Amino acid sequence: MYLELLTHIKRYVTLTADEELLLCESLEVIRLKKKQFLLEPGKMCKGNYFIIKGCIRQYFVNGKLNEQIIQFGLESWWVADQDSLLNKQPSTIYIQAIEDTELLLLPETKRDELFEQIPKLESYFRIMMQKAFVASQRRIGFIFNQTDEERYRYFAGLFPDFLQRVPQYMLASYLGFTPQFLSRIRARKI
Repeated sequence: MYLELLTHIKRYVTLTADEELLLCESLEVIRLKKKQFLLEPGKMCKGNYFIIKGCIRQYFVNGKLNEQIIQFGLESWWVADQDSLLNKQPSTIYIQAIEDTELLLLPETKRDELFEQIPKLESYFRIMMQKAFVASQRRIGFIFNQTDEERYRYFAGLFPDFLQRVPQYMLASYLGFTPQFLSRIRARKI
């Protein structure tokens, strides 16, 4: 189970066998059933979660009581409420399994200690945060600069797995339009 994470880390930094062991001993295995919540508003985020198997969504409920999906996650992706972790405050978002999901939790209480013991791990997480920030910037740019159809086409080309694994209403929420509009786009086979 830890192999997926160690393989992912090796793409960015090299850890010694002892460092890998230290990291793995700090991780907790979390298993979620489909539709089970990992995090809900009012609760503290416990740390960063690496997805081994499955699919999750991160969302909030807006003022009109509609779910607004802000992130999906598949295998080899990290997910967390960084606002809750950084500011040590209760979450305002939901993180929920879309499928049966297995994750590795790096508890926030152990992360700083690991960063001191394994400086390369801090470099790895900096790279992951930078990649996540760039993805967020691009998504905001797409929302403001692309038509709905262009946004769907781009997303479908970049993440074809999501089209098969994520319900249509969730994909529409993430892309910023209604499920009915998404049905019309798909009917035209764009």
